Amino acid sequence: MIAIIDYGMGNLRSVEKGFRKVGVDVCVTDRPGVVEKADAVVLPGVGAFRDCMEGLKRLDVVDAVIRAVKDGRPYLGICLGLQVLFTESEEFGRCRGLDIFRGRVVRFGNSDLKIPHMGWNQVNLKQDNPLFAGIGDGSYFYFVHSYYVVPEDGSIVAATTDYGAEFTSAVCRDNIFAVQFHPEKSQKTGLKLLENFGKIVYGR
Repeated sequence: MIAIIDYGMGNLRSVEKGFRKVGVDVCVTDRPGVVEKADAVVLPGVGAFRDCMEGLKRLDVVDAVIRAVKDGRPYLGICLGLQVLFTESEEFGRCRGLDIFRGRVVRFGNSDLKIPHMGWNQVNLKQDNPLFAGIGDGSYFYFVHSYYVVPEDGSIVAATTDYGAEFTSAVCRDNIFAVQFHPEKSQKTGLKLLENFGKIVYGR
């Protein structure tokens, strides 16, 4: 079973429906015990970084998420679920993340850009990555965000996107997969990505 963590933020039902549409069994939960027993973890989210971290702490699921990652169980982060993997965010003052990856979350700085970055944009693949199997380089996904991650380790960057300048739109290392865009809002291509994550988890 794949656990989708419900901490009070995010388009959970759309993520759940997306997985079910491609035949992947998932469970929406706010219980750390369920996360502990899950085959894999999905952490979606929209909104503020600090609110996300406070929500995870309130439910006492931070340790369960970190253990799942360290145990080698597949993790898929979506939007905030990508950002909280990093050391800290500058959103509304410095806020500590899970620090699984070293790096920062920063705001788009180009004053000519519309913020948030909202709508369809291309994703340029940088790795041969099972999460993007069957998805062409330059495919379009749907974004809604004002902040983006700046990893210290460039080797984890799985994809980039151009919005005023190039930014990291997906990361991958071992069992950890995370994207800045919303696959559940990205129609056929997004469903393919969710299907791929199911194959990563269950090997089929």
